[in-house]
Parts: sequence; C-alpha cells; structure tokens
Amino acid sequence: MKKPKDVGVLLHLSRFCAPVIAAALLLAAAGPVSSADAFRAFLESLWPDAQALGVTRPVFDAAFKGLTPDLTLPDLVIEGRKRDDSAGQAEFTKSAMEYLNPKYLADLGAQGRTFLKAHEREIINIEKSTGVDRYILVAIWGRETAYGTQKDTRDAIQVLATQAYTGRRKDTFRNELLYALKMLQSGVPRAKMKSSWAGAVGLTQFMPTEYFSYAADGDGDGKADIFDSVPDALASAAHQLAGKGWLRGVRWGYEVTQPVRGDCSLEGPPGHRPIGEWNKLGYERAGPSRFRADELGIDAYLMMPSGAYGPAFLATENFQVIRRYNTSDLYALFVGNLADRIAGGGDFYTASASVQQPRTSQVKEIQERLIKAGYELEKTDGKIGSMTRRQVGTYQKKNGLKIDCWPTDAVLAHLRSTASLGEGGR
Repeated sequence: MKKPKDVGVLLHLSRFCAPVIAAALLLAAAGPVSSADAFRAFLESLWPDAQALGVTRPVFDAAFKGLTPDLTLPDLVIEGRKRDDSAGQAEFTKSAMEYLNPKYLADLGAQGRTFLKAHEREIINIEKSTGVDRYILVAIWGRETAYGTQKDTRDAIQVLATQAYTGRRKDTFRNELLYALKMLQSGVPRAKMKSSWAGAVGLTQFMPTEYFSYAADGDGDGKADIFDSVPDALASAAHQLAGKGWLRGVRWGYEVTQPVRGDCSLEGPPGHRPIGEWNKLGYERAGPSRFRADELGIDAYLMMPSGAYGPAFLATENFQVIRRYNTSDLYALFVGNLADRIAGGGDFYTASASVQQPRTSQVKEIQERLIKAGYELEKTDGKIGSMTRRQVGTYQKKNGLKIDCWPTDAVLAHLRSTASLGEGGR
C-alpha cells in the first residue's frame, strides 16, 4: 500500500472519526505521513463496518491498541521489496514429490489410526450426522496440526490486519479481519486467536468468516469451541465440508492408469464425465481393485498434479469440496491419500518424478500469454492448478510440442516467440 500523498486521502481513510481526521491534518501540514500513521489510519477506517457487525468501540480499540504490521509475512506487496515465492503456502511452492512426502504421510497415517481409535465414538457420531467420511476428518486434523503437535504462534489480528493493509488479497483479508473482531466481540479470548500466516485459527484452521457459518458443538456441552475441544473442532470441520457440498458415501477420488492415447491435456473440471465413460476410454483404477458397478455413474474429472511427471487421478465432487476447504490440488490430494492410509491403504502406485517447480512469476507470465492467445483461464495467479496444466497441455498439443502439461521454460519461450510473430498457437 502506498503512502497517502495528500490530505484528501487521509480524509477518505479517516472520514468516520473526527480525532483521526484532525491528527491527519496536522501530520499532513508537518510533512509526509509515516507508514505507522498510514497503518493507523487504515485500521480506523474499518470502524464503520466493524460496528455494523456488532463490534463495540471498546473491543475495537482494544484489538488494535499498539498494533503494528508484521512485514515478515509472506504474500505481501511492499514497494521496493521483491516478492519471495519460496516463502508462501507450501501447496503452491513445493513440487508434488516434495509435498506428498511418503514417509511423512506414512507417519501421519499411523498416528491417525491411533487418534481415530481414541475418539471413535465422537467421530462416528459426526459422520452419521453430517455424512462426511470419518477418515477424511481425521486426515484433515492430521494435515492441519499433526494431531495437535504443531501449533500456530502468530497473533491472528496482527496477521489479518497486515494482510488487509498490504497483502496481495487485501479485500479478502479485510473481510476476514472484520469477522475476527466479531469473534473477539462474541467472547473468544485474544490469547486463543493464534493463526497461520494467512489468519486461519483453531485446531482445524478456520478462517473467521467460516467460524460463524460452521462452528459446531461436537461434545454436547452446548458450546462450539474450535480451540480446545477436539470433538468440537472435528464437528465444525465436518459441518464446513457438508456445507460446501460433501456427497455422502462417495470417495474423494481414485488413482488411475492411463490408456496409451491418453494425455494430460484432458485434465481439469471442464472435462468431467461419469467414471464409466472414463473406463471406456481406457482409464483403469490403479492397483488390484477395479471400479465397482455402483461407482461407474459417479462424475469425475482427470487430475494430474505433476502433469505428465506423476500419477493421474479421477477426482470426484468430494475432491472439489476438500479444495473448497483449502484451495489446492495438492492439499486435497494429501488429505485424500492420508485418509486412505488411515483406513488401511498405502502409497500411490505411480511415483511423482523430480520435476522443477517453476517460479510464480514464470507461471503467471505463461498464464497471461495463454489468455492473450485465446486460451480460457480464470486467473493469472502464478499457481499451477488443473486449468493451467490443461491449457498448457492443449497449447503444447496444438503447436507440436512435447505434451507434459507443465509450465516450463520451453513453453514460455514458445509463447514469447509466437507472440512476436503475431500468432497465438490456436
């Protein structure tokens, strides 16, 4: 966020609070406004919306008293600072092979079976009431906190305020910050509000907006405590998944083997079809099991997180639901495989090869150039999702390149060369 350049900006930021306006006028007359002053003015600008959510002035003031931004957080936009891709969310900065670490998954699987046995009664009751698979619930718990051994230490209010002030997704975090204030107003102690770098709180990592929609009582004590009650945290996660469309009795997905003529450009939700149709195209379930008759009508799409350099999956709607919990293919795949391991399964049948993870800036440029060339992509966020891999593969196929669906240097070089010739590869 740039420093305010004139009194008009300060008046806009502080229009609801006369004392702050007066202070801003004095500061403007004295000289350039410091970053600390701009941050305070930004916080004060939140008051009308916070008040509309039922936050009282004492709670508002106490939340922000002495608060300073934490500029060590990733994903910030700060003038003069080069963005560090390696500091962001692991789901988008690590390769599939790194993220889906077999040893770590195996360890969490063993711990998950122990955890499930210890909380079996509550978890089964949650499964019955919500329809959400018990193994998925335990897997989410394992992924988020390693069954309680990993705990966040950042102050959620500071994190959300910083991200709302100078993060890459200011509007999203501004809303989350307002609801975090509402959590304080509702009685959640500030000391409990410890978060990840993105502001998620509680044992199963809830964003504040989700807290008011899905927090649930899982132990029957009449309260919904996502911070200290394991049953409540699990019940809340289950209600969130159910609210996002979980289909009772449907798996998250299936690892598959591809036919000789199959390729990764078929990947992505736009290519969804019943599993029976995929089966007719030659896609078989990997391993000793085969698709059951009752599974052939389930809708699924091809998902290949490493492009041509790793396993392929048919992802169901429940895979999409897990992605709505945390928007990442690798996160959903981690949870799905961990759930299978807790239920007695093992590693993937096809290993992910060691493939270079392109920098965010490179992926973003490829996305931008694909859009200019007429390929449909909703975002230019530098993240390698299903649609990016699909369109990279489609571009490679139409231009006679090696089809690996990976945003490589070669793809970028070809896109640049065709752009210089006035061609789009279509």
